[in-house]
This record gives sequence, C-alpha cells and structure tokens, in this order.
Amino acid sequence: MRITIFNGEPDPTAAFGAYLSLIAERLKSRGHAVEKLDLRTLELKGCSGCFNCWLRTPGECCKRDDSATICRAVINSDLALFASPIVMGFTTALLKRAADQLIPLVHPYLAVQGGEVHHRPRYSRYPKLALLLGAGPDTDAGDIEITTAMWSRLARNLTTSPLSFVAVADRAAQEVADELALAA
Repeated sequence: MRITIFNGEPDPTAAFGAYLSLIAERLKSRGHAVEKLDLRTLELKGCSGCFNCWLRTPGECCKRDDSATICRAVINSDLALFASPIVMGFTTALLKRAADQLIPLVHPYLAVQGGEVHHRPRYSRYPKLALLLGAGPDTDAGDIEITTAMWSRLARNLTTSPLSFVAVADRAAQEVADELALAA
C-alpha cells in the first residue's frame, strides 16, 4: 500500500512532526511504502482562483511552485493522510494551502453524483483520504467536529468518497498507525 503523509506542521521542532515520523516508521515496518511530505519545505504559492489549471494548462497549476509535487503525490497514493495540529480552531494554513492546490485533479465539468453536484474526475482512480489532527490545550470538541466536517467535504468533492479515517493524535502513534493501515 502506498501511503503519503502530508505534514501541515509549520514548526520543525514541534512534537507533532515527531509523532508523524513514528506513524510513518510503524507503517513502513508493516510493509507499506510511505512518503512523508513536510509541507513547510515546499514552495506553495496558493491558489488564486484563476482556473488556468482547468482552462489553459489542464491538470496543472500555471504557477511555478511545488503544487505539481502535491498533486502527483496524492494521485499516486493509495491513501493520502492530511495531518495538522489544530491552530485557532482549524488545520494550519499550510495544510489548507496544499489542499487548495488539488483543484487540477478534477475537471471543471460538473455531474450529479449521489444527489449532489460534484466536479467530474480527471483520473480513473483516486486514493482514499484520511485526516489526523493534533489537538492543543485550547482545542475543543467543536473545533474537531467542524474541522472534520470541512475535510470530509473536501474528500467528497475530490474523490466522491468520505474520509476513510479520522483521528486525533491523543493516543500512541503505533496504535493510530495500525488503525490507519486498516483503513487503507
């Protein structure tokens, strides 16, 4: 199983990054091919809503940054884990910026699927999507619920599937990794 972990922690010294490394090591020891992308090391200019990725350069962002790396990593994965501490009630801006860069993975054309309007897929296969949140001392149940709901909509809009896994990093990394492997 090919698993990509998108680390949205902006602080390289934070415990959340070490926690993700433990998860990656556990998954590797179980035979999975794991790639961990530390988003803070990539140049992501952010989506400006120009829609050139649909019209002028179909399937690719027209900006010269690392958005193509993000898109390739997602589409080549069997499971994409979006991981971030909760900051001010939501995932970090870094992870949100990376998620916004995924718009080239779908067509601009719309179709009704399951009673909802969604973009038509550009590819025949999409990975399962998962979410791992780091809760801080000021995080409450409402923050986790709202964040999960927003990322669930991203999963539905991108892959027309619900999130396959959601967890809060409040348990042993090995336990979370084992559950994640089952979801994959």
